[in-house]
Amino acid sequence: QVQLVESGGGLVQPGGSLRLSCVASGSIFRINAMGWYRQAPGKERELVATITSVGSTNYGDSVKGRFTISRDNAKNTVYLQMNSLKPEDTAVYYCTQTIYRSEYDIAAMDYWGKGTLVTVSS
Repeated sequence: QVQLVESGGGLVQPGGSLRLSCVASGSIFRINAMGWYRQAPGKERELVATITSVGSTNYGDSVKGRFTISRDNAKNTVYLQMNSLKPEDTAVYYCTQTIYRSEYDIAAMDYWGKGTLVTVSS
C-alpha cells in the first residue's frame, strides 16, 4: 500500500510565499513522475506543475515564473515553492506520484494525496 501526505498549506497574504511538501510512503520500488494539481471552489482540478524522474518540469500557464517544483528522490518527496501568491491561487493543492510498487509491476500507478488548503487573503 502507498500513501501520499501533503503538508505546508495555510493562510498567506497576497505577495507572500509558501512551500508545499508531499512524501510518499509504503511499498515503493521506483517513482516516475511527480506533480501538483489544484482545485478552487466551484472550479475543475487544474495542473499546477509536474516533474519527471530526470527533472524535466512543466507548469500551468497561471503559475509560470512564480512557482517552482522540485523533488528529492532519496526521500520520495516532491516540493512546490510558491512565490508572489495571488488570491486566485487559493485552492486545495493535491500531490500525485506515479509509482511502481515492485520490480514485477507491469505498469506504474498514479497515487494521490488528500490535499492541503492554501488560502491567499489579506
